[in-house]
Amino acid sequence: MNVLALSAKSCMSHLLLKDTFDGFSFIEGEITTYNKFSIDGFLHKDFFDEEPGRAYSYWKELREYCFSIIRGKRTPLNFKIILSMAPENFASFLDERQIHVCRPEEIQGLYLNFHYDGTTLQCVTGISMRTFTLDKTVEREWDSYAEKFFSESGIERE
Repeated sequence: MNVLALSAKSCMSHLLLKDTFDGFSFIEGEITTYNKFSIDGFLHKDFFDEEPGRAYSYWKELREYCFSIIRGKRTPLNFKIILSMAPENFASFLDERQIHVCRPEEIQGLYLNFHYDGTTLQCVTGISMRTFTLDKTVEREWDSYAEKFFSESGIERE
């Protein structure tokens, strides 16, 4: 787990206006402006004619809606947005890093937890495993991946 202090202006541009995070799964969000808006990213399969092959919406499907809540002359009082690498990318994540201590199906999520408190924006990285392990290889590699992802995307740090 890493706590990354990010430039709010730079990160919000990538989060809300660009496709930087569009391939990530949207787990949940909470935005407080004049009301508190809570959004659950879990897909309700009964709603669809054809069952989606995933459990969560992609960020690209909710990005504009979240932007519509946040946009305006005043900044939000606070927000939290939790994204995860999409599960279909877990195998390539493990393969590219030559991680052999777990299988993709053992990973619950590789998370980016964005939190804005009205003045500062932080991203806390984290992982969740379906099986118990003392090995921290996946966690260390995810932390490293996240830092590199932000840097290569041009998201500035504070």
